[in-house]
Amino acid sequence: MTFVVTHSPRDGGGVHLRLVGELDVSTAGELNEAIDRLAADGERHLLLDLTELTFCDSTGIAAFVRGDNRAAADGGWLRVTGATGRVDRVLQVTGLADVLRYAPDTVDPASRSGR
Repeated sequence: MTFVVTHSPRDGGGVHLRLVGELDVSTAGELNEAIDRLAADGERHLLLDLTELTFCDSTGIAAFVRGDNRAAADGGWLRVTGATGRVDRVLQVTGLADVLRYAPDTVDPASRSGR
């Protein structure tokens, strides 16, 4: 299975990143690079759409935390939405759902205030 990260502007500002495939030790670098490029371009508000992410290991979780820390250091945030199945379970079990203010995809977690 391949891993693909695409991004587009979000309504209301920031960037919407769509993650497709498996996020693991062999692909987490791609997500880190995408986040670094966006940060270098001045993007501070990142919404990661996990609807089509089929797998996420601890390296993927570390990439989410790293991205959140990078965005926060610049006064921004990283949020996730759309996780299902095992990916949702990983977010819940690790406590990352709370840290990243995860919300079901019917709610835009980026609209949730606070850090």
